[in-house]
Amino acid sequence: MPWTITRLCRDCVDTGCVSVCPVDCIYEYIGPDKEKFPNQLYIDPDECIDCGACEPECPWQAIFEEPAVPEVLKDDIALNHALLEIKDQFKVMPFKKVDHPTPEQVAENKKKWGLDPNS
Repeated sequence: MPWTITRLCRDCVDTGCVSVCPVDCIYEYIGPDKEKFPNQLYIDPDECIDCGACEPECPWQAIFEEPAVPEVLKDDIALNHALLEIKDQFKVMPFKKVDHPTPEQVAENKKKWGLDPNS
């Protein structure tokens, strides 16, 4: 079962997950349809080997195994799968060091997307 990057990554785009992925299956969208593919990272479900290395590296707590994606974020599963249709408009995101969010910023981001900040 592949992992899914959810909208909790939107505009946050920490690349810690990229640095630990053993198969380079985490992508950024470089195409023109920013409405359909917002500024976040995406996991190619066909390339993901289900190792789970990415999940603990995400300071935004945005990565879930597909069956564990919270109900309010379920649409993000299809969004990650949609990259398969236009794979040439994605590239592996290079790692870059960024400041990690505070616990308060993570809680506020979860609240913004309809999640319990304590989950």
